[in-house]
Amino acid sequence: MLPFVLAAIGGYLLGSIPFGLVITRAAGLGDIRAMGSGNIGATNVLRTGRKDLALATLLLDAGKAAIALLVARWLTGGSQSEIETGLVAGGFAFLGHCYPVWLGFKGGKGVATYFGLILFGMPPLGVVVGVVWLTIAMMFRFSSLASLIAAAVAPLLAMVGNYSISEIAFLVVLALLIVWTHRANIARLRAGVESKIGEKKDTPISVQARNVTDDPSALPPPAES
Repeated sequence: MLPFVLAAIGGYLLGSIPFGLVITRAAGLGDIRAMGSGNIGATNVLRTGRKDLALATLLLDAGKAAIALLVARWLTGGSQSEIETGLVAGGFAFLGHCYPVWLGFKGGKGVATYFGLILFGMPPLGVVVGVVWLTIAMMFRFSSLASLIAAAVAPLLAMVGNYSISEIAFLVVLALLIVWTHRANIARLRAGVESKIGEKKDTPISVQARNVTDDPSALPPPAES
């Protein structure tokens, strides 16, 4: 059990580094949690208008899960639990990003970390799921919707691709966690007030959608078309 415990601790600590918060503060933009959706992820960083900072946040958030997984696999290389240990490390990096101890367990939605994990842990599948995300995002311009759909189809694609039972089960758990971290986004999507990709932090729809609860009844009704 020791390799799994060490992988979990190391993955969590690495995943809990809030790169979005660190980068925006270093750039003199203040606390990203007080902007846009209040999230520390790349999508909210993009709302500052700084595409370079959003890209850096995306790569670093994805990279921390990938590094956790690859290091765990390297340290347990050749053992029967190599794949599972890597998944544990990457999975806890995902949890660390969503619930970092340094920020009172209030972190990001975990999408970039999720993609970094499956791209390096299950490369062919990660590419296909990434294409699914990109397609939905381009069609509807909702990052949350694209993330939910991509995470939902990942276990199905894994079954088609003959991945192991442990990998499929792992993807199901991640999909459920993605739904959980996006529960407020789901409410906003249903109410028609979800912010779109590239929307600036001070747009009316972004201000209206900030800090809402998970209960759609707490949101204003969508505007009549």
